[in-house]
Amino acid sequence: MSKIRLMIIDDSLFFRTFLTRQVGREPSIEIVGSFGDPVEASRNIADLRPDVIALDMEMPRMRGDQFLKTVMPKHPTVKAIVISALSGNVFDAMHNGAIDFVGKPGSTPGFDETQFIPEIIQKIKVASKAHTHRYADHKPMSPAAQLAARPAAPSAMPRPGVSPASSKSLIAIGASTGGTEAVIEVVRKFPSNTPGVVIVQHMPPVFTKMWAERVDRICAMKVSEAKNGDRIQQGTVLIAPGGNEQLYVRQDANGYYVYIMPGAKVSGHCPSVDVMFESVAKVAGKNSVGVILTGMGADGAKGLTEMRKMGAYTISQDEESCVVYGMPMEAVKRGGVCDELPLSEIGDNVLKRFSGR
Repeated sequence: MSKIRLMIIDDSLFFRTFLTRQVGREPSIEIVGSFGDPVEASRNIADLRPDVIALDMEMPRMRGDQFLKTVMPKHPTVKAIVISALSGNVFDAMHNGAIDFVGKPGSTPGFDETQFIPEIIQKIKVASKAHTHRYADHKPMSPAAQLAARPAAPSAMPRPGVSPASSKSLIAIGASTGGTEAVIEVVRKFPSNTPGVVIVQHMPPVFTKMWAERVDRICAMKVSEAKNGDRIQQGTVLIAPGGNEQLYVRQDANGYYVYIMPGAKVSGHCPSVDVMFESVAKVAGKNSVGVILTGMGADGAKGLTEMRKMGAYTISQDEESCVVYGMPMEAVKRGGVCDELPLSEIGDNVLKRFSGR
């Protein structure tokens, strides 16, 4: 089996040397080049033929997201992952085709440096087999556009087994690798009076807040990082905070809300899609829609299956449109999926479940 050919681009000689030594110990990876200048690196891609490029975001002469936007389209078979300090620019990199990102040591509070090398090795391996997808520019939605974004009135005859939109309606979405853009592709189609949405996207702490702010600028719904006790209500999207807390959906006399508490990893993750989906199955049942998007592993497959058993309508992203067809595939295998759809059709299909069309 051939080794994964890795190129490293970072303006810090210390960090390049550290990464080369540590990742170079992995038998399945071969370091084929290390550059402090992205412009120089771009001149060597054709000769060195890397499978994966690991690059910094903030560099002289050319930022990482600019590199991805201008250089990578010329090398469509090469995959990229970003190693970044705390910066919202990392999401520009994801939009421009990066497969995944990892925070630099010390970039966020509570960063576990002992997990950095194992994590980046795993992401390099995943990236080498992933599909690259490029997305149309997402422009911020103006206040006027938000006011105009209204769905058709619900039909008097809803689809069999699906409740029309009401205060009891709920949408739950789970994603991992490739999900930062996939989630946007779904929720940007939701008008501002769509039933409440709750999301678990695997991501390091602090980055989830920056991502929520980015999604909020693009979508008609109000998007924020969830806080314990936040209500899940019409027109709002709540994103589970990254870190060491699990997010559960609860219900009281006033409707749904999120309960967030420290907890161990479930299905390898904290927050876990399985934890969220299973809690939705218990409290919302047939009044909910569950969506599982691109991601490595099986987190969410068990929970989505439980949602379907409780009468929820469930959707998985199809293999062709996934960056990594892992989590959706496992959900399909378990029988937890009502419909498997291309990413471009998921948002509209969710809305149909609440309109009776």
